[in-house]
Amino acid sequence: MSERDWISWHDHYDTPGSSLSRRLAVVRERVRLALDAGAERVVSLCAGPGRDLLPALAAHPRRERVRARLVELDEHNARIAERDAPGGVEVVCGDAALTDAYAGAVPADLVLACGIFGNVSDADIRRTVATLPRLCAPGATVIWTRGRHEPDLLTTICDWFEQDEFERIHLDSDGHYGVGVHRYTGPPRPLEPGVRMFTFL
Repeated sequence: MSERDWISWHDHYDTPGSSLSRRLAVVRERVRLALDAGAERVVSLCAGPGRDLLPALAAHPRRERVRARLVELDEHNARIAERDAPGGVEVVCGDAALTDAYAGAVPADLVLACGIFGNVSDADIRRTVATLPRLCAPGATVIWTRGRHEPDLLTTICDWFEQDEFERIHLDSDGHYGVGVHRYTGPPRPLEPGVRMFTFL
């Protein structure tokens, strides 16, 4: 099986009017709202070149208070994110599926898990959701995405979040994409090292 080209995969977000560009706009707006609400510690899983967070952060009046870690395995995308990252934003070229990548950066007030749930098994989605509380401060916001392809798991994923002490804040969909926003309502949980949350298919 040939390795996926993660550079061109992210380029689809730049196609005007595409479902991915519309999804990106929704994610950025939700990031802005989380920053408005006071989020200061941010982690982004499988961050790519930083499209979800960096433009929203650059335009935000509280940007200098934010400390963020973007984790991305693809070296080229990580270099782009590092080039565009302002002070206070750390880019780690590493495996975002491993909890070790977040040591020292969590608990976070905002966790981005975008572009993951459509590329891993259902069991890995469930495992990731169950692990996310260990990345979250109490009251943290998690923003996640999933395409509306079959099987359509949007409602099921929401149920999984709610089983792990998350409250649904928002679910946006245009029939092609879904963007979910959940708030962690549980107690602090320590980061458990050495846990693999998912493996890309």
